[in-house]
Amino acid sequence: MAEISSPRPLPATVPLNRPAQPSAADLAVKLLQPLEGLLAAGESAKAEVVSIKEAAQSFQVLLKLTLDSGRQTTLEASSTRPLAQGTALTVTALSDSRLLLALGNSDSKVLSSLDLEQLPVGTLLQGKVVAQEQLAQGRAQQMIYKVLVSLLNTPLAGSKLSVETPLPLPLGSLLTAQVQGSQQLSFLPLSGRLDQLALGQQLAGQQARQGSLDGLLKALQGLGSQSGLPTELRSGIDKLLGQMPDGKQLSSPDGLAKALEQSGLFLEAKLLGGQAGSLPNDLKANLLRLITQLLPNLPSGSPLQAANASGNLAQALPAFVRNALGAIGQANLRQQALSFPLPSRLLQNMDEDADLETLLRLAAAAVSRLQTHQLSSLAQTQTTAEGNLLTTWQLEVPMRNQQDIVPLQIKLQREEQGQNGKKEQKEQKEMLWRVDLAFDLAPLGPLQVQAQLLRGSFSSQLWAEQSRTANLIDHELPHLRERLLAAGLEVGELSCRQGMPPQGPKTHLEQRWVDETA
Repeated sequence: MAEISSPRPLPATVPLNRPAQPSAADLAVKLLQPLEGLLAAGESAKAEVVSIKEAAQSFQVLLKLTLDSGRQTTLEASSTRPLAQGTALTVTALSDSRLLLALGNSDSKVLSSLDLEQLPVGTLLQGKVVAQEQLAQGRAQQMIYKVLVSLLNTPLAGSKLSVETPLPLPLGSLLTAQVQGSQQLSFLPLSGRLDQLALGQQLAGQQARQGSLDGLLKALQGLGSQSGLPTELRSGIDKLLGQMPDGKQLSSPDGLAKALEQSGLFLEAKLLGGQAGSLPNDLKANLLRLITQLLPNLPSGSPLQAANASGNLAQALPAFVRNALGAIGQANLRQQALSFPLPSRLLQNMDEDADLETLLRLAAAAVSRLQTHQLSSLAQTQTTAEGNLLTTWQLEVPMRNQQDIVPLQIKLQREEQGQNGKKEQKEQKEMLWRVDLAFDLAPLGPLQVQAQLLRGSFSSQLWAEQSRTANLIDHELPHLRERLLAAGLEVGELSCRQGMPPQGPKTHLEQRWVDETA
């Protein structure tokens, strides 16, 4: 979680499909001291495992008993199976020296199967592990655990679900699983998921610190012509500016793929994959390299000295961001960070020449800008209510337009149809692709594009803020349709409107897997 990797679908573990065996959870233990009237035979009470110690042929368990009267006491018992510390139990007295233990509390309903009318296949369940018990080894000497999960969402929130799994799930851990059947769940691995609350906080923190890339690029263009810059710093600036693609490069498939790969979105994935050879051309890597070149050259009397600058920069980097989060305005900032396109945000008036200190601030803000896109990609990568897997890549590519450098914001979304149990559906694996573009290109002004592709059918809507640009694009749409048809695509709606696309959760063209109007 300290570094941001390429947002990709999370692989599900092998689904578990074991019949309910409530008797397997019951465990008779021998007390090391008599009950002495605390419980009569047949009476029950709540208990919690305080500690456990392995002995020669058994396990010594310390239980904290809570009687109906509210009185609490501790008992020592000998068990043939280990019990996790903190496990909640219901104990029933069999005699003055023996207890029957069962997971969970007797006053709460424990589910051993799911009602598919309430929770259809594909539903995502979230829960918290409240108890765990190690059962006997299953086939192939595989250890089996019985886990009691308290459900946190769906109409069954508050209910307890009993599952058997080969995974040793720690008490108190949060789980996310997808319903595969009445007695079958597919767990999403905890190691690959970001906690949604922490992700929201990171988004809000990055949104508060981020600044538009064009502010930094304009400052670099102005600073690059100044004399007296250290050779290493000037070389870094020239390299950063020289790697910007132009419109011609982005119009070819290879040029576009190269620009996306070098956008900084995949920097952490490259580092984890040992692809150091591709880092010299990575935008985010070059921004971080520029920052390390700026720090030693700050004036010694500058209010933002190197140590302070390093601290401020560290707040913008993923490994330290969680320590710099505030709670004020988190929800609003998170919502802004999830919007597309990200709004322009300049940290200073660019009519004045930028000094090295200002340049450092702009570079750190640009890094936060890229990370806002990365975190937004992670936040939007999810399983939809229909059970489809939605994967999002959101990024920003600086593009040369004559003497200017224009940031091009891009959002790619791939929606993969979920499995509904039909063999033919599993074999076809249809994909719905959505593409959003946003840029401000002189003399056209601000433009936004939304397009989608499904089964070879393409449709698109464009928005231009200037009326003359909207009229120009509308006049050229027949030519665009001809080009798309020549490329072998079926072409649906193509339109251009003046203004901006509607904002909110439903900004995309509506497209369903089955055309209800056909």
